[in-house]
Amino acid sequence: MIESDAPEPTLAQIVGGEDFFISLVDRFYDGVKDDDVLITLYPDGVDTTAARRRLAMFLEQYWGGSDAYSAERGHPRLRMRHAPFVIGDKERDRWLVHMLAALEVQVASLPEQVRQSVHQQFVAYVKNAADHLRNA
Repeated sequence: MIESDAPEPTLAQIVGGEDFFISLVDRFYDGVKDDDVLITLYPDGVDTTAARRRLAMFLEQYWGGSDAYSAERGHPRLRMRHAPFVIGDKERDRWLVHMLAALEVQVASLPEQVRQSVHQQFVAYVKNAADHLRNA
């Protein structure tokens, strides 16, 4: 058996990097823009350009890709950044509807041998994050 010192690829590398996260986030926000519950939480309303960029950078960094998010914005501090917005069960549930729908479409483009693992890891993370951000 040959051992390798090469590190395991990150999820960001497995999914192909930045483009995966940008596409995922675009799909997500395409749903959010027409969601009466969620869109009111965005200070810029339906102009989600800045929010899209931040979320894509955050997710890429979280999953082992570029650290551009932290370089630009510092520590994620997700609860602090979301504290000004009322996030209850209804908001969490609507957020998950759009994120899980976007994820279903996005992972379908991945190679079959990684699709299920990526999907499971991502679903577990977003469900946990959505619960964690509830503040009402």
